[in-house]
Amino acid sequence: MIELRGLRAMGTHGVLPEEQSRAQPFEVDLYVDIDLSAAVVSDDVEDTVDYGALAELATRVVSTGHFNLLEALAGRIADAVMTDSRVRAVTVAVRKLRPPVAADLATAGVRITRRRD
Repeated sequence: MIELRGLRAMGTHGVLPEEQSRAQPFEVDLYVDIDLSAAVVSDDVEDTVDYGALAELATRVVSTGHFNLLEALAGRIADAVMTDSRVRAVTVAVRKLRPPVAADLATAGVRITRRRD
């Protein structure tokens, strides 16, 4: 399992007009299920999924385009990660760090999992 936690990126996601016109911070966690046995033996990045590339991929999805719902944003990140055939499953958590609600709420988020059939 490869874990990336606390990746922060700016994006314009949400249903409110101000969320669609002004970038706000999002935080992403990725849990990528792959077979790490070859990388354990070889100590070669070619035998694993490069976590730097995963971070760039998630950042690109958050910072480009627009989604009304966090569910859709998390789904697009998961779909992008799953394009690598070595990935057996991925869990993506996306949090809005400044949710536009009247309550004293630190974050609002979703978590989704995609698996190969």
